Amino acid sequence: MSARLILSAGMPRAGSGWFYNLTHDLMVVSGFQDARQIRKRYHLESILTEVNCNIGALSAQRLFVVLTPVLLGNKYVIKTHAGPSSVAAFLIRHEVMKPLYIYRDPRDALLSAFEYGKRARQNGRAGVFSQLKTIEDAIQFMQKYVKISKEWLSCDKMLHTRYEDLLLDYEKETNRIIQYLELDCDSAPIKSVIQNYYPESMDPKRRGMHLVKGKIGRYKTNLSPKQQSLCVNLFRSYLEEMGYAL
Repeated sequence: MSARLILSAGMPRAGSGWFYNLTHDLMVVSGFQDARQIRKRYHLESILTEVNCNIGALSAQRLFVVLTPVLLGNKYVIKTHAGPSSVAAFLIRHEVMKPLYIYRDPRDALLSAFEYGKRARQNGRAGVFSQLKTIEDAIQFMQKYVKISKEWLSCDKMLHTRYEDLLLDYEKETNRIIQYLELDCDSAPIKSVIQNYYPESMDPKRRGMHLVKGKIGRYKTNLSPKQQSLCVNLFRSYLEEMGYAL
C-alpha cells in the first residue's frame, strides 16, 4: 500500500470508535505506528483528540500538521466525523491518504446521540452531545451528518461500511476491510485483531469504543410516531438510497 495515512471517517454514534480501533490495530500489526504514540511524540495533542486521535475538520492547516510525521517516515491511522475537503480529496486522489467510512441508520444514530448527551449532563460532562436536550434537537443535529454521509458515500476511492452489516455479518465485513487495506488475511496477528473486536466478545466499556447499547432499530420503540415521521420527511432520500426501511 502506498498510502501512509489512513483516515477512519464515520457518522457520529455509528460504531465509529469500534471501526477506528479495529482499523488502527489491523494497521499497527501490519507495520504502522500507534497513533497515540505519534500524537505524543510529535506534540499533536491540540490537533488529535486524546482517545481516538480525531482530527476534527479536514482543513488544510490540520492535515498539513498531521502529515508532518508522515513526511518523517511514519504511517498511522486518524479518525474524523467531518466531511471531505478539497485538500483531503487531493490526498486521497494521490494515494497519500486512504479513507474508510462507516454509517448507520440516522434514526438509531440520533437516538444514541441524544441518550449519550443525557448521560453526559447527568454526570456533569460537557460536549457536543450534551447540548441535545430533546429528540428534536438530535434530529436537527443529525441533518448535518446525513449530508456529510452523502458526501463520503459519493467518494469512489473509499470503503463504505454499514454499521448494521458490521454488527450482523462481522466476518464478511472485516474481510472487505482487510482486502481494501491490502493486508494478509492469513496472518496470525491480523486474525488475532479480528477476533479481538468480535461484537459478541467485545467489552463495550473498553476505552475509545463508545458503545453502550448498539442495537439495531431501537428508534422504532423510542421515538414517537411524530418524531419518526419527521425523520422520514427529512431523511427519506438517504434512507431509500441506503436501503433502510421507511
